[in-house]
This record gives sequence, structure tokens and C-alpha cells, in this order.
Amino acid sequence: SATVGALVALSIIALVLSLVRVEDVTLPPVVKYGMVFDAGSSHTSLFVYEWDSDKENNTGVVSQTLSCDVQGQGISSYVNNPPEAGNSLRECLDKALQVVPTEKQRDVPAYLGATAGMRLLREQNSSATEQILAEVAKTMQEYPVAFKGARILTGEEEGAYGWITINYLLDSFTKYSPKAHTWLRPEAANIFGALDLGGASTQITFMPEGSVLSQNEASEFTLYGYSYNIYTHSYLCYGQNEMLKRLAKELIVSSSSTRVQHPCYPKGYTESVSLSSFRASPCTDGSDLALGDSSVTLEGRGNASACLAALRKLFNFSACGHSQDCSFDGVYQPPLRGQFVAFAGFYYTFHFLNLTRQQSLSEVNTTVLSFCRRNWTELVQSFPQDLKYLHTYCSVAIYILTLLLDGYKFNEHTWSNIHFSRQAANTDIGWTLGFMLNFTNMIPAEALLHVKGHQPGLWAGAVSFLVLAIVAGLVAAFLQCFWKTK
Repeated sequence: SATVGALVALSIIALVLSLVRVEDVTLPPVVKYGMVFDAGSSHTSLFVYEWDSDKENNTGVVSQTLSCDVQGQGISSYVNNPPEAGNSLRECLDKALQVVPTEKQRDVPAYLGATAGMRLLREQNSSATEQILAEVAKTMQEYPVAFKGARILTGEEEGAYGWITINYLLDSFTKYSPKAHTWLRPEAANIFGALDLGGASTQITFMPEGSVLSQNEASEFTLYGYSYNIYTHSYLCYGQNEMLKRLAKELIVSSSSTRVQHPCYPKGYTESVSLSSFRASPCTDGSDLALGDSSVTLEGRGNASACLAALRKLFNFSACGHSQDCSFDGVYQPPLRGQFVAFAGFYYTFHFLNLTRQQSLSEVNTTVLSFCRRNWTELVQSFPQDLKYLHTYCSVAIYILTLLLDGYKFNEHTWSNIHFSRQAANTDIGWTLGFMLNFTNMIPAEALLHVKGHQPGLWAGAVSFLVLAIVAGLVAAFLQCFWKTK
């Protein structure tokens, strides 16, 4: 009968399918995203990163998808209007959601890290600091992302994450091998040191010979299956903006006039400064200045040698005594080792002076001294687009040389080991990528999705047999009906 014929056909089909070899089919890894706000002392930036869920030795291979500069100053400037600190982030958050697929947005870890500007504000006004962070968190929680927190990073965290960023971008940790179709650790890993100069602090980080003696400056990371012990130290109040304030204050204190000669500013440049402004930062406590809102006028002199002498007074070099393992202010530092990448303020100042290429130390000194001798009128005519910071470049350049040579102990032989850079591999150098790389160690790698599948050839044969069997069954049923009718 037709029923018997159909059952026979189905039995044959089941038998064929049972003989077809079943194998695992691996689906492509899932692309994941993360976003980090870098809330610095002078401005805030947002970076969006992405990586595959099948991590390399438990560390995501991360790339930068978006960078967005937040309008306005750093969040610490909103001390009198904390809600505006949160509102300032909205434009960049909106842009971030445009590059992250809608179905993935609620799984995106979002984080804000504040650095030296907020560290200083916390020393002065802890309640205002908490209010600003609360408003930032409130705004970020309104967006469809997995908000992970807004907090103030320590200076050592900032330095260490910047070190991770540099060595990741320069393939020091892992490098893709097209031949092997996998990521490999370079046989002779060239680990770079990191030099960061921000507005309120500066950091030095590198991997010294042997172990780091002082645990206060030691950090340990495990990345791509290997452990790294590094030295890192952050100097609060030694960022370029705070340095300029400290320098101006010292010049004012040592002068008995309301017109103060400033050796680092260009000749012909004048600036009026309110004495009360020095009370705005713990770096320049104005208790030794006259009370009230009186102001003084700073008059540029363009005297490089006097500028150097004034800047050196900001450091306490005598605190180290005769110790070789000491930088300044009595801070322990092991001997320098290897190549270094100098970014942020280091890069921007030397780039402006056209000193980013590897030049000898004597050539660098000659260029800086030549720039410092130029008067204000000449500089304005030559650099009309840089008026905001133009008067500070001489000060900052000489400060950088003092910090690197007298502070960190670079010399004419090791100067060529410093590379001034803003980006590497089309990615901004800073602490945020390093943070994201370290953060991926805390995000469990998703197991590769496996589904049961059949070999394509056998599956096609089984389907073809199924179709033929159905057709045969229909033909048999038709013939049976035909013979019954006859």
C-alpha cells in the first residue's frame, strides 16, 4: 500500500542520514566593544575600542574604532556646576553609539577615568569631586551601555597603562604571523619605556634590569600569557600647566614689584595675573602671597639661561644626595633601560619646535635657545594660529629638557633612545588603550560557538535522496489508485 511504501522510504532516509558523518562547525568569534573616557586636567576625550571574543592568551587584541574630544575644559573645571560635567559628555556618547551596532550596545563596558586634575581637586574639595563623578556617572547611565564606573586613577595606574599602550601598539607583546595564521610573541621582545607629560602630572614607566626595589613604584601585569614587572612613578604638580603656575608664583614671591620680569616668556609679551588664582591649586598654595584680588603683570624677557635657573628651583635635586638610584625630590628610580616613547606634552612641544625627528642633544639645545630669543612680535607674525600657547613654548621646552636630563638622568648618549610620538599604528598613545587591554583580562572569553553540522557533500546527497524518495512514493501511490480504479 501507499502507507507501507512511505514508511519504507522514510526508513531508508533515516538510515542514510544516520550514516552521514556529523562534525563541529565553528562560528566566527563575536566582536566586542568597549569605551573609555580619559578625563584629564585640561580636556576630556572618549575612545571606543573593539576586539574579538576569542582572546589571545586571555588578553583581547584591541583596536581603536573612534576618538572624540569633549568640548570645553576638563571635568575638574566644573567644580561650581557639577551637572555640566556630565552634560559635556553627551555629544561624544552620541557619536560612540553610532559606531557600535545597536544589538551590542547594552553589552559595551563603559568607563571614565579621571587623572591628575581630579586628583588635585580631591585634595582641595573632596565633596565637589564626588559630586562631579556622580554627575558623570548619572549621565553615562542614561545611555544603553554597561556602565562600569567613573573613578580617579592613581598616577601609577596612569603611567602603567600608558606603558601597556605603547608596547602593544609597537608589537612588543605579541605580533601576528601571516605564515602561521596566529599571534606570536616576538623572540627578542623590545620593551619600550613610557614618558607622559600631562597638564598636572608627569609619569615615567619602564622595565628595569632585575627587580624593582621600591614596592611603591612597582607594578606587575600579565599580558598575552607573560608577566611583566615594571617601575612607574607619577609626579603630581609637575605637569606643564601646574609647572607654569608654580614658576609664575615663585617669580612673583621673589619680586617686590607689581611688574614681574618673567625670563621664560618672549620679550615684548605681557600678562596680567590675579594673585587669588594661585589658591585654585594645591600645587600653588597662595598663602605666602598678599591677600585680596590684587594682580601683577608678568613681563617677558626671553632670557633662556635665567629661565633655566628659575625652572631648576622647582626641583629638589639635593634631596637625592649622592644616590644614583634617585631622580629628584628624593624619589627612588632605578637606572634607565632601553628605548622610550615620549608622548602627550612631550610630543606636542617638540613637534611645534620641529624636534620630533631624532636629533642630537646639542642640536635640540641650539633650536630651543634660538626660539627663546625671538621676541613676541616676531612670534605672532610667524605663528598666528598658535596664539593661545605661543608664549609658553620656551618655558615648556626648557622644562622638558631639565626634567629629562637632570631629573630622569638621560644624557647625550641616551638622548637618541627617546622617540617623540603622538600615535602608533594609527592609534592615539595614552593610558586608555592600556586600560582596555588590561580590562579584557577581566572579561571572560566567550567560548567559540559550536553547532552540529553535516559535511556539505553528504548533506546535499541526503537531501537529493530525500527528494527522490518522496517522488517515488507519490508515483507509487498514484499507480495504486490507478489500478484500483481499473
